[in-house]
Amino acid sequence: MSITLWQWLLIGASSLILFFLSPLAKTPGQFFKATHRKKAPSALWLTGSLIISWIFAKSITNAANLGLAFGIVGGVAYAGYYVSFAVAGILIYQLRTKGGFESIHDFLTTRYGKGAMALFSILIAIRLFNEVWSNTMVIGTYFGDLGSTPYYWAILVFTALTLAYSLKGGLSSSIFTDVIQMVLFSILLIVILGALFSEDNFTPSYVATSGEWAFDMGLNLFFAALIQSFSYPFHDPVLTDRGFLSSPKITRKSFLWASVIGAACIILFSMIGVYAQQQGMEGQAAVEVGKAFGVIILLVINFIMITSAASTLDSTFSSFSKLLAVDLKMGKDLTFGRAAMVAITILGTIPVFLDAEILSATTISGTMVIGLTPVFLFWEKKAPKISFYLSIVCGLLFGFLLVFETFPTSLLFTSGPHADLLWVNIWGILCCMLVYLIPLWIKK
Repeated sequence: MSITLWQWLLIGASSLILFFLSPLAKTPGQFFKATHRKKAPSALWLTGSLIISWIFAKSITNAANLGLAFGIVGGVAYAGYYVSFAVAGILIYQLRTKGGFESIHDFLTTRYGKGAMALFSILIAIRLFNEVWSNTMVIGTYFGDLGSTPYYWAILVFTALTLAYSLKGGLSSSIFTDVIQMVLFSILLIVILGALFSEDNFTPSYVATSGEWAFDMGLNLFFAALIQSFSYPFHDPVLTDRGFLSSPKITRKSFLWASVIGAACIILFSMIGVYAQQQGMEGQAAVEVGKAFGVIILLVINFIMITSAASTLDSTFSSFSKLLAVDLKMGKDLTFGRAAMVAITILGTIPVFLDAEILSATTISGTMVIGLTPVFLFWEKKAPKISFYLSIVCGLLFGFLLVFETFPTSLLFTSGPHADLLWVNIWGILCCMLVYLIPLWIKK
């Protein structure tokens, strides 16, 4: 049996199993808020769901590629984004217990008005739109070269099958399947690491010294990730929706554990890239290492990508559905919720046929929303409405400077890859905080 046929069987079998195991949502509460018999998700279920919903196919692909480029420092750099869980967990706990808010949209509407909530909704809709194509593109690369017929067919079939079980249960399906996918991910990761460390020259000591702790060798990205962690999580409803499902204490506990475990998973997966670097490989690290170890490991890596991509996609579909139906109150029945899922699937697949880069889906979108940093970091200050708009617009301006590569090089104080990303974020957040606080100072 050919490797390609095995890959198709993996997609088909895993999707069918998840479809039949997924609970059928019969009420809006089950579909939009994952309430099953009026019970909220436990700490274990919530932690597992958080981790796997953020270990995207694009994330572990980026982690492996950064391991190839910078050694273990690359993996640690990308793991910096998982500080987002700790930040979100602590601030959402405060919003719920001290502020009494029931959602991020409730907080923004109460403090800054419906206009602010609408602008924020546009930002997170863009985020969800990016999540669809940036994860499905990873799946396509395991079936064929970029732009080839097998590449496109794999993306379309995988997306359709994931949509099928998402339509069945909404957020209930997402939470339930997340735990299954987290267990599978853990087992498959252990298998991959076992294969890597069975090689004579690939040892823990080699991995630990495989990178150089310098700005131009990964630390630019690491510090940019830490800085973005104060805004990045709040424009991701896949994460924040899970911050209001269980009690505040269980939620905070789950988010803190997810921060540690999620970062560890990313660092461990980046070791695939470290091995690829040692062997002098080029291209997509995970794909090349899979090919080097033979059919079994390639299928395992393929399956881990399918698992992580599916977990992110079903979460994206359910979050977009909730955004339109519950947060924006456009229609709370199940038919509307399922139609919203179909809409984001179609729109989010269009960039697959364009020239898009998966790493940019994280770094650029993270820069665009740095204006959220003071909004949530200083949430207790009750700043005037204009503060929100000034900060958000300021963040968007710096995001465009990064996209169009027009940021002054004289303001970059480090060199190498991601230096512009780091310093655009540093200067950008300083400016966002300033324009946010000035109206507050004037008001006093």
